[in-house]
Amino acid sequence: MSLQAYQQAAARAENPREAEYRLFGQVTRALMEAQQLPDTQFEGRVDALDWNRRLWSALATDCSQPENALPMPLRAQIISISLWVSRHTSAVIRREEDIGPLIDINRIIMQGLHGGSEAA
Repeated sequence: MSLQAYQQAAARAENPREAEYRLFGQVTRALMEAQQLPDTQFEGRVDALDWNRRLWSALATDCSQPENALPMPLRAQIISISLWVSRHTSAVIRREEDIGPLIDINRIIMQGLHGGSEAA
C-alpha cells in the first residue's frame, strides 16, 4: 500500500510554483477560518496568524540569499511585504487590526502564482 501511495505522490510531483500556490492556499484558508472564529478562540487565530507570518518570513529569507534567481526589484518587494505582514500580524494579535488585509495579500500572490504557471 505504501508503494502505491509513493507512486501516486511521484506522479503528482509539483513544480516550485505549484507548491507555493498550494501552501499559500492552505495558509490563506487557515486565516479565513481564523477570521470566523469567535474572539474567545484566541489560540486558533494566533496559530493561523503565526503560520502566515512564518511563510512570509521564509520567503523574505529566501529572497535575501544572493543565489536567489528572482529579479532584485521583485525580491525587494517580497521582503517589504514580509515586513508589512509581520507588523500587521502583530497588530491583529493586539486586536488593533483585522485579518482581512492579510488574506487579501495572500490571494493577490496566489493570483500571480496561478497566472504565472499558466504562462509557463
